Amino acid sequence: MKFVLALCLIAVARAEVVGSVVGEAKKQFEIAFGSPFTPDHPKALTAFALPSREDFEAFIKQHTKQYKDDAEKEIRFFNFQMNGWIAQALQTMEEGTATYGITKFSDLTAQEFKAMYRNMDASLARVPFKKAEIPKDAAPESFDWRPKGAVTGVKDQKQCGSCWAFSTTGNVEGQWFLKKGALISLSEQQFVDCDHNGDEGCNGGLPSNAYEYAIKAGGIEKESDYPYTARDGTCKFDKSKVVVTLSSFVTISSDEAEMATWNAANGPISIGINAGPMQYYTGGISHPKRRTCNPADLDHGVLIVGYGSENNTPYWIIKNSWGKSWGEDGYYRIYRGDGSCGLNTMCTSAVI
Repeated sequence: MKFVLALCLIAVARAEVVGSVVGEAKKQFEIAFGSPFTPDHPKALTAFALPSREDFEAFIKQHTKQYKDDAEKEIRFFNFQMNGWIAQALQTMEEGTATYGITKFSDLTAQEFKAMYRNMDASLARVPFKKAEIPKDAAPESFDWRPKGAVTGVKDQKQCGSCWAFSTTGNVEGQWFLKKGALISLSEQQFVDCDHNGDEGCNGGLPSNAYEYAIKAGGIEKESDYPYTARDGTCKFDKSKVVVTLSSFVTISSDEAEMATWNAANGPISIGINAGPMQYYTGGISHPKRRTCNPADLDHGVLIVGYGSENNTPYWIIKNSWGKSWGEDGYYRIYRGDGSCGLNTMCTSAVI
């Protein structure tokens, strides 16, 4: 009898823990996506299983996580379970082929993830844009600048909100390659430390401001000469080490067919995007519902390097700045054609 009672008490305690995790997960879901969780298939909720302690230990080992003490480890385990629930909830609402699950960010709250990785601020825009001319030739059915040599390897912004700088350098690297035939990895840290043209280092910025800064400064140094530190620092710009210069910059059409035409003819495109679902993305073609990825809430800078189609589903190929261990070897595929996550609303490029 005592044994049965003990089992009952354990079950009750477990139910309370699960209830606590799920309750907080629903709150975090709304913070992450800007809307409350309203499942399309309520019965699917009964199939949700919280990640286990063993899953968490494997996660720690895989991503070499270190916590200051056992108390913090327990907090991170709670977050880990909570994010496991959110990923499953997001999966039930997915309209594409994307899979969502455990990523290297699964021990962070939505607030922490926003502060570290989702803080590009479109309100920082300072200057008007010239419009890019769209080529008249039809775009090919698919295109990818990576095998053509116009894209450097995937980089990692780490816990610094400098995505805007990586989006900027990725675009300029491609433009320089197309004009000069040399692919040079450029310094993001120069922008983080020195660009005060409306940009705020690890607290956010915009590619358009960064282009303007680079023009005024007289150019950009190589990454190897001004290496990345993932934190705000004192400007150490040395004009004698400039390897790339810009003449101007343009805004590109929000029409995705025209974006593809421009991309295939002129190189990678810097874009803004709502990165909410990306915290949980593990692969496939992402096509989130608008209520989980508001196109008006741009908070992350990335780079379109090409496009294609898989089983009649069109997609963009996006280079991210969260390292190769995230997504598809550091890349993200997202549905092409309906403005998913606002990807077509802030498209720019430097002009060499």
